Amino acid sequence: MYYFIINPHSGNGKGYKICRKLERHLGKACVEYEIFLAKEPGEASLIARRLTEGCREPVTIVAVGGDGTVNEVLDGLCFHSSVTMGFIPAGTGNDLAKSLRIPENSGRSLKRILYPRNHKLLDYGVISYGKEEVFHRRFAVSAGIGLDGAVCHDMMYSFRGKPQLRFLRYLLIGIKQLLVARPAKGYLVLDGIQKVEFNHIYFVSVHIHPFEGGGFRFAPGADYSDGKLTLCVAHNSSKWGMIPALANAFIGRHKRYKGMRNYECREVEIHVDRPMAVHVDGESCQMQTEIQLRCIQKKLRMIV
Repeated sequence: MYYFIINPHSGNGKGYKICRKLERHLGKACVEYEIFLAKEPGEASLIARRLTEGCREPVTIVAVGGDGTVNEVLDGLCFHSSVTMGFIPAGTGNDLAKSLRIPENSGRSLKRILYPRNHKLLDYGVISYGKEEVFHRRFAVSAGIGLDGAVCHDMMYSFRGKPQLRFLRYLLIGIKQLLVARPAKGYLVLDGIQKVEFNHIYFVSVHIHPFEGGGFRFAPGADYSDGKLTLCVAHNSSKWGMIPALANAFIGRHKRYKGMRNYECREVEIHVDRPMAVHVDGESCQMQTEIQLRCIQKKLRMIV
């Protein structure tokens, strides 16, 4: 039995078009399936929990949408039984698809799911945040605090239009957020042992996979099955000094720049002296002053 959780709004309506195509292909494939449309934020997570909670039989859950849809489905899964996850990209960034080399063609992606050749056990991350009430949320690709979180938040609530214009919109929002960005003082605690302090933090991105934000490779060495988080800390006394590093991260060059530091760890605490925007897989977690993140090794079984 295949359960498809589809975000019809992903990719500015691309998800709905793919849903219609999938129904035609699945009808011809003669397999048992059920389709669920997640029309509201958080609905994909509720559907995934309902399908897997208390389930003792093997189940295949297929997320159809962008990285945010994958995030919601992953966050809702209950791993009581053998849960296998599939992914059909229908977003505009599709960073997970880039990392796993999942074809963006929905027909080819579906064929891989129905006739799988490879399964991989992937790491995923868990972020904890909040003071009076602590929240926990899984993430598949990356999480971050600071400038990248502010850009994701702005994109999430302001972007409307054709997917082809996403890069231009992302660039304009990135420039706007960079112009208004104020660095924060703060520190990281890596694996509960090593403390690293910074005076001018613009953002800290924490990665399971190399890509973020539709193709920015802030963590080129990230390995989705090594049980470690890969961190990128952007800190510079001059915000303009970050522009070459950000530009080269987008085009895929891996030069070392002043003000960009990378670390590896299994757990990290991030503390800043004022609230900064936080995101998980591009989804907003509002403003926070401290977050904790850890890596869960090889718990997510995925068709690739």
